[in-house]
Amino acid sequence: MTTADRPRQGLRPAFRHWRARRPFWGGLLLALGGGWILLTEKASLKVVLHIGMQGLAGYLLPGLMLLLGLLILFNPAQRLFYSITGVLLSLGTWVTSNLGGFLIGLLLGVTGSCLAFGWLPDQEPRRARKQAKSADGAGLTKV
Repeated sequence: MTTADRPRQGLRPAFRHWRARRPFWGGLLLALGGGWILLTEKASLKVVLHIGMQGLAGYLLPGLMLLLGLLILFNPAQRLFYSITGVLLSLGTWVTSNLGGFLIGLLLGVTGSCLAFGWLPDQEPRRARKQAKSADGAGLTKV
């Protein structure tokens, strides 16, 4: 058995297989949005204002966004609930967390939630354009 006949083994192919079975980019962007907003909460700017419950919500909403992003990655069966909750939390950070992490975290959260919501688990993996063209052209014969 040659090395070309063996199935691909290693860390990268295993990660690609794991990533293909879940809404990876959606969960990652939602988690990054929550992390970015938490990071901007600690910014040493005079713009930051925390009073009462709004101060608690300023940490609670992005913390939940980060948690939901990780849940989308590790429990993709419940992605619809997590993504709807994630987009609502992302929009809520506009008021509670420095304009949603100065708009960057809000956009990351909304984009990630939308990607996770639109992900279809039954869809076959996409082929590269070169592979698709060669497969389409291989079945045709010239007359």
